[in-house]
Amino acid sequence: MNQRDKVYRQAHREAIWATVLALGYFVWWYLSAYQFSAPVEDTSLPTLYWGMPLWFLLSCIIGPVLFTVLCGLMVKYLYRDLPLDDIQDD
Repeated sequence: MNQRDKVYRQAHREAIWATVLALGYFVWWYLSAYQFSAPVEDTSLPTLYWGMPLWFLLSCIIGPVLFTVLCGLMVKYLYRDLPLDDIQDD
């Protein structure tokens, strides 16, 4: 396997990980925003955590912080430094 194939395989692997993380964030946001919100028929006030409803806390506060940390860990441990200049095949 030549150097160009290795670079493309690594770049493809990194793109898949980035896509999986983005889809994971969307699923987290969707489930936490809509699964934990109060039903329309329920007229009582929602339970508050630090002054915020649970759905807001999970989808808008904890989710972005969690996925920012996961993104940093992904870049640190899964991504590799790749040369961007033209690779000469032997």
